Amino acid sequence: MAEMHAPIAESDGLEPTTVKIFRTATVVKGGRRFSFGALVVVGDRAGHVGMGYAKAPGVPAAIEKAQKAARKKLVDVALEGGTLPHPVTASYSASSVRLLPAAPGTGVIAGATVRAVLELAGVRDCLTKAYGSTNQKNLCKAALLGLGSLRSRAQIEQLRGRGLDQTTVEQTIELGKKYAPVSTSPVARPAPKRQAPPTDRKPHKSKSQHKPDKAPAAEKPADASAPAENPQTPPAPAAE
Repeated sequence: MAEMHAPIAESDGLEPTTVKIFRTATVVKGGRRFSFGALVVVGDRAGHVGMGYAKAPGVPAAIEKAQKAARKKLVDVALEGGTLPHPVTASYSASSVRLLPAAPGTGVIAGATVRAVLELAGVRDCLTKAYGSTNQKNLCKAALLGLGSLRSRAQIEQLRGRGLDQTTVEQTIELGKKYAPVSTSPVARPAPKRQAPPTDRKPHKSKSQHKPDKAPAAEKPADASAPAENPQTPPAPAAE
């Protein structure tokens, strides 16, 4: 269903936006009886935002009831200029939302549901990513939890009772050593040395070693008393 915008309430400075209208029907003896639920987000675009959900037989009545419920559940958002002071991830039910600060001029990169919450909270530059279910109610609640968990530098210093710049490098190293996780990996042991093969074994001989090459046969010397044969001279005729 298309996004609906309600008129701005001039009395308290909160601007309401209807994210979605849910229609349900129940079958009775005479036919169907319809009921409407409205998911509404209100905010002053200056660090205050809230969400409300209500049901009624008609759409205008449901939106009005949801706006009243949203005004009772406003959340204070710590902003840094027009963006967030630090990244944050929040989950509600099966939906998770990741909110990241962005440079000026980036705009609100988000879906319609999370965009409505961020814009009414006063965020002008932000990167978002939704994981899991895309249910509009769960995404709104996850975005509100993330915005409510943001803390600025001044708030952190007030909670700690000291400035963030007072922590020296040595103190940071000591804290890191104190709260460093204990390693549970097994101790590396040296590899066992290979033993030399026993010397009582006879060395292996190849086939070339078992059968040595035969020496060429020596040529027989020619007999000096035997007449030399001349293939060109025919033999003498025998005497009769």
